[in-house]
Amino acid sequence: MELLGTTTIFLLVCISCLLLFTTWRSTSQKQKQPPGPTTLPIVGNILQLNLSNLPESLKKLSKEYGSVFTVSLGPQKVVVLYGYDVVKEALIDQGDDFSGRGNLPLTKRILKEKGVVTSNGETWKQLRRFTLTTLRDFGMGRKSIEQRIQEEAHFLVERIRNTREQPLNPANFLVHAVSNIICSIIFGDRFDYKDEKFLTLIDLLDENNELLSSVQAQLYNFFPTVMDYLPGPHQKLIENIAKLDQFVLRIIAEHQQTLDPTCPRDFIDAFLNKMHQEKGNSHSEFTTETLSRTTLDLFLAGTGTTSITLRYGLLILQKYPEMAERMQKEIDCVIGRDRSPCMADRSRMPYTDAVAHEIQRFIDFLPFNVPRSVTKDIKFRDYFIPKDTMIFPVLSSVLHNSKEFPNPEKFDPGHFLNANGTFRKSDYFMPFSAGKRVCAGEGLARMEIFIFLTAILQNFTLKPTVDHKDIDISPIAGALANIPRPYEVSFLPR
Repeated sequence: MELLGTTTIFLLVCISCLLLFTTWRSTSQKQKQPPGPTTLPIVGNILQLNLSNLPESLKKLSKEYGSVFTVSLGPQKVVVLYGYDVVKEALIDQGDDFSGRGNLPLTKRILKEKGVVTSNGETWKQLRRFTLTTLRDFGMGRKSIEQRIQEEAHFLVERIRNTREQPLNPANFLVHAVSNIICSIIFGDRFDYKDEKFLTLIDLLDENNELLSSVQAQLYNFFPTVMDYLPGPHQKLIENIAKLDQFVLRIIAEHQQTLDPTCPRDFIDAFLNKMHQEKGNSHSEFTTETLSRTTLDLFLAGTGTTSITLRYGLLILQKYPEMAERMQKEIDCVIGRDRSPCMADRSRMPYTDAVAHEIQRFIDFLPFNVPRSVTKDIKFRDYFIPKDTMIFPVLSSVLHNSKEFPNPEKFDPGHFLNANGTFRKSDYFMPFSAGKRVCAGEGLARMEIFIFLTAILQNFTLKPTVDHKDIDISPIAGALANIPRPYEVSFLPR
C-alpha cells in the first residue's frame, strides 16, 4: 500500500513538472513571437485597422512595432513583414521556410487549394515543377511566344483603329488581347474577339474584379463561417468561379476525346499525358481536379494581372501626356512606324522601359503579395513563428521605399533611369514577388507589357475625355489588389 502511495505521488510530481514545462514553453514561445497591437475577442484587430486602406494601417503599425509584427484579422493571426530587408530575408534568404501558401478564407473557398497557385507541400512542388517545364516547352520566355504576342498586338491595334476615335473604356480590349496569349498556351488556340463563349468568360472576370473590391469580400476573409450564410457580392463571386471551373472542365473533356499522346498541342494535353504516365500511382498529384484547378490558376493569373497593369498604364499616360510623347519619340527613333515592336528593341529604349517598370512599381497591384505561410516552426529575427502561420510580405513597403525611390507616391520614370539616361535596375522591383513562390509567368508578363504598350503608342495618341490635370490615378483598393478607376479614352491615329 505504501509503495502504491509513493508511486502515485511520483506520477503526480512528473505530471505536474510536465504541465509546468509545457506552460513555460508555451509562454516563452509566446513572448518570442512578433509583437503587435492588443487583440479583441472574435474581431481581433479589425476595429484598429482601416479596411479601405489596409496598406496605410500596416505602415502605421510598422512604425510602432517594427518590421516584423503580428495582427489578427478576426480569429486569423498574420505575421506582417514590412520593408525591403525583412522581405528579402524571408522570401529569398529563408525561401524554403516561407514557401508555403497562406490561403485567405475566400481564396481557399474559390480555388480549393488544389492548383499550382494555392496548393502546398508535395502537391505544390510537383505541380510547379511540371508547370514551369511545360510552359517553357510551349514557348514561355522564347521567341515563339514573342511572335504570338506580336501577332495579338496587331489584332489589338486593328481593333482599336476600327473604333474611329470614339471614346471607349479599353478594359475589354486589353483583357481580350492578354487573355488570348495564355489561352494559346493552355488551351492551344486564341479566341476570336466576337466568340460568345470567350466574351462570357471575360465578362465573368471583369465582374469578379468588382466583386473582389466589395466590403463583403473583405469581411469573408475575417468571418468566413458567418459570411457563408449571408447574401451579398461574395456569393456571386463564388458562383462565377464555379462557372469558370465548368468552362475549363468542358475544354478538358474535349481534349480527352481528341488527344494524340505523341503530339501534345498545349498545357492541357501535356498534363493529360502526365496523368496517363502516373495512372498506376494511387498517390499521384496529377488528377483531373489538379488539372482543372491549375489550368484555371494559369488562366486567371495570366489574364488579370497584365491586363489591369496595361489599363492602369494607359490611364497614367493620359495624366502625363509629356511622358507619352517622349515615349513616342523613342519608339519612332528605334522602331519607326512600319514594323512591330520586339523585345530586342527594349535595350535601346531606356525611357520606355523605365515607364513600363514605373507603372508596375507605382500601381502596386498586389500590396500584400499573395499571402505566404511558414512550412515549419521557425526562428526569424529572434522571433518564434509557428508552422502554418500566415505571412503578409508587404510589397508596398518595397515598391514604395522612399530611400530607393524618392517621392515614392509620385509617378516618376526617373526612378528607373541613371543620370546619363540609361536604364537603372533595382533589387527593390518586386511586383511579381520573389523567392520560391515568384510568379511563374513573370517573363511572359514583362513581354506583354512592353510589346502591347509600345504597339499602342506606336500607332495612337491618347486623348482623355477630361482635362489631363483632373485625371485621378489613385487606385480602387480591393480585398487583395489595387485596380484603376473606370475611364474612357479616344485613340487618335498617328
